[in-house]
Amino acid sequence: MLRSKNILIGITGGIAAYKIPLLVRLLVKAGAQVKVVLTPTAKDFVTPLTLSTLTGDEVYCTPFDPDTGSWKSHIELALWADLFVIAPATANTMAKMANGISDTLLVTTYLSARCPVMIAPAMDLDMYQHPTTKENLKRLTQRGHYIIQPGSGELASGLTGEGRMEEPEEIFKLISQYFSTGNRFHNKNVLITAGPTYEPIDPVRFIGNHSSGTMGFALAEAFARQGAQVYLISGPTQLTVSHPAIQLTRVTTAQEMAEAASPLFETSDIAVFSAAVADFTPTETAKQKKKKSTKSFSLELKPTIDILHTLGNKKRANQIVVGFALETGNALEHALQKKRTKNADIIVVNSLEDSGAGFGLTTNKVSIINTKEEIQHYPLKSKNEVAEDILDTIYTALINKS
Repeated sequence: MLRSKNILIGITGGIAAYKIPLLVRLLVKAGAQVKVVLTPTAKDFVTPLTLSTLTGDEVYCTPFDPDTGSWKSHIELALWADLFVIAPATANTMAKMANGISDTLLVTTYLSARCPVMIAPAMDLDMYQHPTTKENLKRLTQRGHYIIQPGSGELASGLTGEGRMEEPEEIFKLISQYFSTGNRFHNKNVLITAGPTYEPIDPVRFIGNHSSGTMGFALAEAFARQGAQVYLISGPTQLTVSHPAIQLTRVTTAQEMAEAASPLFETSDIAVFSAAVADFTPTETAKQKKKKSTKSFSLELKPTIDILHTLGNKKRANQIVVGFALETGNALEHALQKKRTKNADIIVVNSLEDSGAGFGLTTNKVSIINTKEEIQHYPLKSKNEVAEDILDTIYTALINKS
């Protein structure tokens, strides 16, 4: 599965860099073509000679080689790659990637890359927990990059906790999995709804929720990477898409989302309703801003259109419909009822009672109810990893229906 695949490895200046020659060896042994780009400080932890011997190719570090007088094109390097894996990724380099600070060949190559990017963070516990690092990780996740979550263990500082880079063997497995699933959804049309909806009270105020849309966008990128043509309908978010096979339509209200989704549903092979659609909308929207008053006022609400129920009950025999259920109590019971009443094939369940799951986070903890109403529980993972688990379940359902 890795034979003739072009894999670019980016190594930054962290102690975990000493593990990367093993990853390179595993990739080369599996038949991959591997090139390596280093930050200048990475050479303090692993030598270019070692990496060049393993890859059979030169190792890239600076844009200009004074010994040969030649320039190293970051654009050619980026376009060569089928996958760019940055491991270990230090807090410093991730901050540069998140903010476009291109002062190393590695970052300029990253900014030119059109291929998928995997990032394996590695740093000390307090650096990993710092709000700045978390914000940078969130921004990189929102760009559709695959974050290989660090594990907990003994760190170079002597502390024990999160920040330990995933082991090379596990990174190799993730890379292999990425390429093995590359065309599972070839020629499939996939409809995805994502994000919140905003129901206007007046020109400046609305009823909404805290959904960031990260889960839906992660699903869209995962489907596109695996060969699908994706039609993504998103409520108000700051997220963007990078894959050319994703067609993004932006809407605001539940009604607008339903109107955009309905014609696409008719031609979709798979429909994933991950949006957090508002359940109610004001019966009337004021044309002028309501002025603040010392007096209370009442707001009359009416139910919004139930998109999953409306379209789920129009499902074709060979079509897969996936719903999401965010619950605060009796999650599985309510989700199972939702699956049956809304004619969904699969329901993805998560609870706000689980730490690290829910709106506005880069992680999620889900259970998936499949077509046979079997329940699979998953541990806390990045939303990119959760997307892969959901796609595995959908693919199994698709095979069973064909």
